Formats: sequence, structure tokens, C-alpha cells
Amino acid sequence: MSKTLLQTTIAGSLPKPAWLAQPNQLWAPWLPEGESLSEAKRDATRLAVRDQERAGIDILSDGEQSRRHFVTGYLEHLKGIDFEHLVTMHIRQRYDARVPQVVGPIVRPRPVHSDDVRLLRAETDHPIKFTLPGPMTIVDTLHDAYYKDRARLAMEFAKILNREARELERLGVNVIQFDEPAFNVDAYVDDVRSWGIEALERAADGLKCKTAVHICYGYGIQANIEWKKTLGSQWRQYEQTFPLIARSKIEQVSLECHNSKVPLELIGLLKGKDVMVGAIDVATERVETPEEVARTIRAALKFVAPGKLYPCTNCGMVPLPRAVALGKLHALAAGARIVRAELAKAAARRKR
Repeated sequence: MSKTLLQTTIAGSLPKPAWLAQPNQLWAPWLPEGESLSEAKRDATRLAVRDQERAGIDILSDGEQSRRHFVTGYLEHLKGIDFEHLVTMHIRQRYDARVPQVVGPIVRPRPVHSDDVRLLRAETDHPIKFTLPGPMTIVDTLHDAYYKDRARLAMEFAKILNREARELERLGVNVIQFDEPAFNVDAYVDDVRSWGIEALERAADGLKCKTAVHICYGYGIQANIEWKKTLGSQWRQYEQTFPLIARSKIEQVSLECHNSKVPLELIGLLKGKDVMVGAIDVATERVETPEEVARTIRAALKFVAPGKLYPCTNCGMVPLPRAVALGKLHALAAGARIVRAELAKAAARRKR
């Protein structure tokens, strides 16, 4: 059986229900407590799965419903990190955030996301993707008061992430995606080259499922929107990192395209890789039309083969209203269907 072309997926997060966390807010605190919180997270995951299935998304995520934030939601399960004495730090070279501190050796007492994956796998027959924070982005989202060496700390996290990823693969995950928005920071390019790619490959070492890295321009929060205004008429950060990733063992790359100023020809730097093309803008509450999504996909097809293109969202959608995110899911799937039908017709004509 031939593979379905243009399989759709999302970058990671979906908005949380209002009974689980405060809507339209990044790092929103949980509303339930104790066992009620655990049950609410499971129910929210089931809703996220149903929403994606009904919209027609092909490769499903849990929508990160069990995590407040894509980085700290993992870190809070580790030892050696102090969440009580937060430090204000400038992260991604964009905005200040209150972040935890590394105060001792990093230890993972037990698997973090195994139960989340068991639930996700049990809830759908679709292929599933699970997201983990990348080593470099973790280092950029906390204060290191112990190792005092960013590269060494990244390698420590890479070893922990690799154990986690191998366990999730055994539980039935088809794609493991490492989120590395720090790769898109101009000031970090040398670090990406000298140790960032190595740490990423260490995190993915030995995995037989698909491996992916997500690199974007950030959530649709005001700080990121303002930062984008400073980037000029062309956003060329990918030009520095894509050749490095193209030489890596990572198989898929998720990037931001729709309503961005990224020159699409930069996708050509990822020759040989699967490309998750961001066809949904997460920085606006306006829902794209299917034809707008289709136009982005068609433009990307000039630089990547249909069998290697996966329409996706630009980034996570957790800060958006749920109704908006749901509309965007439907638009993503519908836009992919339009282009899929066009490709089928073109193939049929060639056979005549």
C-alpha cells in the first residue's frame, strides 16, 4: 500500500480546557489539585485526541495536556533543579522569564511521560508523535548554579532525554520530536555548531522510530511578536542551522512558514530530510482558509518532494482560544486534502 502524501501533524501543544488551566495563558497554573488534577489531565488528553481525529489530522499528539510548559513540564520531574527559588533570566535573547535553578547533579528518578504515552497510544489507532524539550533549549530555560558549563549541562540532559525517548519508543511512539527554538537565536549559532547538534543527536541516539527537531520563532505571545518585528524583511536564521541539521542523523525538521518572512528556498538546505512545513500561523486568532493552507503547501513543494512534506503548525497553539485552535486544525487538514487531490490528478494525467 502506498504511503499517504502530505500527512498532517501539529508542532506540539493545544489549548487546555478552562477546567484544567487558565485559558489563553502560557505557563498557566493548574486549577484542579491532587487526583482530580490527574484525572483532568487524562480527560483533556482524550479531548485533544478526539479534536485532532475529527479535524482530520493524520499524526496525533497529546497536545501537551499534562504539561504547563514544554520545558519546565519535564524539568519539574527531575532532581537537582530548584523550583522554589526562581531566577529572572533573559531567555531566547527575547524576553525575561522566572526560571528554576540547577543546584545539584541532574537525576531522573523515574520515567516522566510513560503514562502519558500509554494513554495516548490507547486512545487512537493513528500514528502518534510525542514531544520532548531539546537539550540546548532546556539549558536556555533555567539558571545553572551547579555545572556552570552550558555544553556539559546540555550533555547531561541529552543522556536523560535519550533514556526517556527509548522508553517512549517501546510504548509505541512513531515520532519523537525534540523542540529546539534556541537553535533559531542568532547569538547561539556558534553554540549550535560546537555542541548543540551533538547534544541533540545524543538525545536521539539509538532510536528506531522517526526522530524530529522543531525549530520555530516562538509561541504567539506578545514578546515573540515584538521580537519578530526587529528581524527585518527576511528571516534568515534557518540559513545558519539547516546545513548543520542536514548533516545530522535527525530525520525530520519542523519549521515556521505561513505568514513568516522566511525565504522558502531555505527549505532546499534540508535536502534528504522530511520537512514539517508550518502552514498555520499561531500568532493570530484569525483562522486560515483551507486555500491559504494549500497555497503554503504548494509553495513549499517547489523545494521538497511531496513524500517528504508534512503540513504542520508553525508552533504550539496553547495560548490560543480552543475554538480558534480547533478551526485551525480543520483548516490544516482541509488544505492538505486540496493539494493531495491536485497531486493525485497530476499523477493520473502522467499515466495516460
